[in-house]
Amino acid sequence: MSKKRWLIVPLCVVLCSQGLLAQTPVRKVLGINEMFRLADENSQSIQTYKTGKEAADEALKNAKSQRLPDIGASLSFSYLGNGYLWDRNFKNGQNISMPHFGNNFALEAQQMIYAGGAINSNISMAELGQQMATLDWQKNRQEIRFLLTGYYLDLYKLNNQQQVLQKNLDLTEQVLRNMEARRTQGTALKNDITRYELQKETLKLQLAKVQDACRIINHQLVTTLHLPDDTEIIPDSALLNEEVKTLAENDWQLLATQSNVGLQQARLTVKMNEQKVKLERSELLPKIALVAAEHLDGPITIEVPVLDNNFNYWYVGVGIKYNFSSLFKNNKKVHQAKLNIRKAQEEYSLLQEQIENGVQANYVNFLTSFTDLRTQEKSVELADQNYNITSNRYKNDLALLTDMLDASNMKLSADLNLVNARINVIYSYYKMKYITHTL
Repeated sequence: MSKKRWLIVPLCVVLCSQGLLAQTPVRKVLGINEMFRLADENSQSIQTYKTGKEAADEALKNAKSQRLPDIGASLSFSYLGNGYLWDRNFKNGQNISMPHFGNNFALEAQQMIYAGGAINSNISMAELGQQMATLDWQKNRQEIRFLLTGYYLDLYKLNNQQQVLQKNLDLTEQVLRNMEARRTQGTALKNDITRYELQKETLKLQLAKVQDACRIINHQLVTTLHLPDDTEIIPDSALLNEEVKTLAENDWQLLATQSNVGLQQARLTVKMNEQKVKLERSELLPKIALVAAEHLDGPITIEVPVLDNNFNYWYVGVGIKYNFSSLFKNNKKVHQAKLNIRKAQEEYSLLQEQIENGVQANYVNFLTSFTDLRTQEKSVELADQNYNITSNRYKNDLALLTDMLDASNMKLSADLNLVNARINVIYSYYKMKYITHTL
């Protein structure tokens, strides 16, 4: 029994160690451009819109195939019963013997040569639908990129908050050690130490909340990018050191006019409605087609007695078809299609106004983020000076503990606000790129 125990214990140790190793996260330093590339390859949402593009491509091929001729063939065999023949007053009836085996073969072809523009309009609609599907994919791609950018920058902000909180926690512990030494010397009170220990616990709680928030956002990024579940994403530290170059507002407005996918889709919607007008008008015109057919029938039942022969005939010609009901039905559809054109044009103008206002508002916020950054940089400089002065005064018994706590809290707040301000500048820049759809 003891031998079994000595075998089980090492095995448990090995299994537990393997479990711990399996739970160890794989740290991955990820830049924004690399994140965008992974999203293009792995995002389920982007893949869905790619499939939509492929479906639109097939729809275009199907529309073009309508230019090809229609060819059909039929073959049938049948059993014919005997006939019965009467006079016109249904008297003097008599049985008519018929050959019982019947056959029919037909080969027919039709080539549309004029459809009032319906075929060309359908092809144009399919081409516009293909372009719309491509724009849907591009728009979704921009939305996913901006969503990931928000997650990424939030994670960057939280990681920096962890560093700042940890730094202040280490600083608090150092102060506590100094105060314990002073208490031993009789120059500090237990109450002072208690108040700093309370601040230490508060910092620990804030740090734990930030770490939990990091895990949540990290999971969202990993899920969207379809990375292994144990991946821990580390934002590239060089991001905040990159110089953000802004454009003039007019340049951003021009970019939005040229690149915003929503505007491009609105313009396409106008064109699609114009094609719908042409499609409805085509119903008012005749349809002309070349037709050809080959038939082989037997027996010949139009003769009495029936001829037990095969009869072959063929023909070629021109077929004309016109739907007279379109004269009083399609005029209403044409009028409705014209109203849809006007509605699409008005929606395009409205969207132009909304995007212009959005660019202007976000550009102002973008400039404000630079002002906020400069303010926070000055605040950190002043908070550091205040903390150093207060710390020296406290060591020399020239300041109260409350002064020290206030200086410490001011420094913590200034450090956090500076990190947030730097990230807000980058976020505002990427938001400008998102509004203009140049991400």
